[in-house]
Amino acid sequence: MTSQSTMLLIAFLGVLLILSYPLGKFIVQVAAGSSDHAPVTGFGWFNRIEQWLYRCAGIQAKSEMNWKTYALALLLFNTLGALATYGLQRFQLWLPLNPQHFPNLSPDSAFNTAVSFISNTNWQGYSGESTMSYLTQMLVLAVQNFFSAATGIAVAFALIRGFSRHSAQSIGNFWTDITRSTAYILLPLAVIFSVFLISQGVIQNFDSYKDATIVQPLTYQQPKVGADGQPVNDAAGKPVLETMNTKVQTLAMGPVASQEAIKMIGTNGGGFFNANSAHPYENPTPLSNFMQMLAIFLIPAALCFTFGFMVGDIRQGWAVLAAMTLIFVVMTAVVMYAEQQSHPGLTAMGIDQTHSLLQSGGNMEGKETRFGISASALFAAVTTAASCGAVNAMHDSFTALGGLVPMALIQMGEVVFGGVGSGLYGMLVFAIMAVFIAGLMIGRTPEYLGKKIQSFEMKMTSIAILATPILVLGGTAIAVMATAGVAGILNPGAHGFSEILYAFSSAANNNGSAFGGLSANTPFYNVMLAIAMWFGRFIIIVTILAMAGSFAAKKRLEPNSGTMPTHGPLFIVLLIGVVVLVGVLNYVPALALGPVVEHLQMFAK
Repeated sequence: MTSQSTMLLIAFLGVLLILSYPLGKFIVQVAAGSSDHAPVTGFGWFNRIEQWLYRCAGIQAKSEMNWKTYALALLLFNTLGALATYGLQRFQLWLPLNPQHFPNLSPDSAFNTAVSFISNTNWQGYSGESTMSYLTQMLVLAVQNFFSAATGIAVAFALIRGFSRHSAQSIGNFWTDITRSTAYILLPLAVIFSVFLISQGVIQNFDSYKDATIVQPLTYQQPKVGADGQPVNDAAGKPVLETMNTKVQTLAMGPVASQEAIKMIGTNGGGFFNANSAHPYENPTPLSNFMQMLAIFLIPAALCFTFGFMVGDIRQGWAVLAAMTLIFVVMTAVVMYAEQQSHPGLTAMGIDQTHSLLQSGGNMEGKETRFGISASALFAAVTTAASCGAVNAMHDSFTALGGLVPMALIQMGEVVFGGVGSGLYGMLVFAIMAVFIAGLMIGRTPEYLGKKIQSFEMKMTSIAILATPILVLGGTAIAVMATAGVAGILNPGAHGFSEILYAFSSAANNNGSAFGGLSANTPFYNVMLAIAMWFGRFIIIVTILAMAGSFAAKKRLEPNSGTMPTHGPLFIVLLIGVVVLVGVLNYVPALALGPVVEHLQMFAK
């Protein structure tokens, strides 16, 4: 790591801590008011509007739900959202706010995108600026960015209530949780951040695309597309390329800032442009880049403090945050170090790759010069640790070791800060596992926050931890054996395998980023990845809600001399060990076939 990388990481974590603590205290009011509808500080004027919304929707806002009813309401809400998202994509050609007259999406692409956005994954097999109308971008994609994030926060609230309540049958009301999460947390932050992004140069308009004459004519190649909008392949299954010449560059326009803000704050990650946050209209300056990284981690970090306040022991929140931070710092240091190293193949050619005042050095392939290696590597660690999936550099162009880090962060289960809400409840699942393991070692019934961990909770914990590895490894195995799966690989060998493994890891863990060398906008990958996204999201959520209901019904036990403290250094180390060993161990053989082999091959040549 360079001194620049170190200072950037320290500054990032320092500012994050300063901003997340007060936000965590604020979120406590939002969660607590879901039952008594007490006004939130600074938003007393909105309380009447909130009550009016409940009356219009026919919701009994003060009637709380047991975990089964809560889960059914959540699944119904998200299923309806998926249908709406699918339908608008299939009819966008005939709807307004489509100045470029983009055609309707194919059924498989629309299905994949609908599942992707309601599951907070935002996997994009398409290029946004050449596929989606302004209406589609705003009315379903941006709206689902809000609702999918609010769903995660609602589930986190339910689990925290499970720990904080005792001898109770309810865990809250889903409709009030999702309404308050959207209205009091996500929407205000998104408005503020949108204004900031506009000040930095992010565009926000409804103009038609602009044509600009370039200085020199450009000759380029692109994959040939058939009448059905799908890439044309040759007899060997490889994309057919066509040579194009142009003297004009088309500049895409659109309401970018409003979608960019919630894309980051809600840890969604789906970009308006295909280049995502590497595009200057999405992320123009180093300052906007720094603030976008903060926006990704802001709510996940704040929810750790919310957890501590709501269970009556802020030390519990600090312990969870400390475990997340330590894992993140180590993984970020590795990717920063890896990307700053010289490539042995280029070194053999006598190319200078050292870091100096005149050049970034290291591996600059796939990175923006306005960000450099440090900010690009940090962004990669942030976006994969937080299940966001937004990118300001191409992960496919990272070194083998540098690409392994984002993949491993995803495969840990997106619990290192993780997604909005999902990061906290995912880490708490590992905390339950850690307490269970500790209880076995000392021969006592495990307890966490005064609640006994019994067979039901361990069954749900096991399902939550094992579901995503099954989806990832099973999907990868099918893809490498199927002709349609292998046809999408553009890079042979170990790196091609890594592209497939990364795709299914990203989908099942609801991250959404990709190794860009995989041609995934095909019926095979659109359907397979959609299945991984749906079950990777909602199997976990249902098990979390089941545990929340079980914990809420239990009596609270008073701590005694045999109770293991879950707020000290010993527990933090145990928690980190469980996350690393249990979370990543399932993937070690697959990682050995992909990035590990590729790293060794780089030095063997």
